[in-house]
Amino acid sequence: MPLELTEIKPYLPGFNNELLEEVAAAGTIMEVPAGTEILKEGQYVKMIPIVLEGLVKVFTRIEEKELLLYYIGSTQSCIMSFSAGISNSPSRIFALTEEKSTLLLLPTDKLNKWVKQYPAINDLFYQQYNLRYTEMLDTINSLLFGRLDQRLYAYLQEKSKLRGEKILDLRHKQIAGELGTAREVVTRVLKRLEQEGKIKQTEGGIEIF
Repeated sequence: MPLELTEIKPYLPGFNNELLEEVAAAGTIMEVPAGTEILKEGQYVKMIPIVLEGLVKVFTRIEEKELLLYYIGSTQSCIMSFSAGISNSPSRIFALTEEKSTLLLLPTDKLNKWVKQYPAINDLFYQQYNLRYTEMLDTINSLLFGRLDQRLYAYLQEKSKLRGEKILDLRHKQIAGELGTAREVVTRVLKRLEQEGKIKQTEGGIEIF
């Protein structure tokens, strides 16, 4: 059953009515609970997600260690999924819903046609490419040159901003996985940040100042 244009138009302001009608006819809206893996490494991508509401975490995994690449928020998509889907190559990343999310799923076979027919599709993904490229360069620079306490505090600030929460319910193991370090190191650095007055660890989570 085709989607209603009113369901998707607010999230795709650059799309004209003709393209919106194509998206409505071919796309699917899915409600996904928090903590759901929607893409894994090695999987072939048949549907490209656009996040309407919620937050999706994109990361890579090496020898049981995770490294956070970026987050996808409302009106955004995953350029690495787009690239894998368009080229029909296996995914090189994992994607997991950070919170309950509403996704618009677009079939890759339709996208292959749309990118040639509608400039707005190209504009959308060029914007995503520029955004993600900048974020991943920041991640690389942080890994190579940044002190862990600075990286960890910046990570907490970004997570707080994305979630809209001042107190984050995060486990030390989860933080360690996303930053590519050990849980014991995270525990030690969090204590240092708390001593510096930048955070406070409570039973409810980590409060950011």
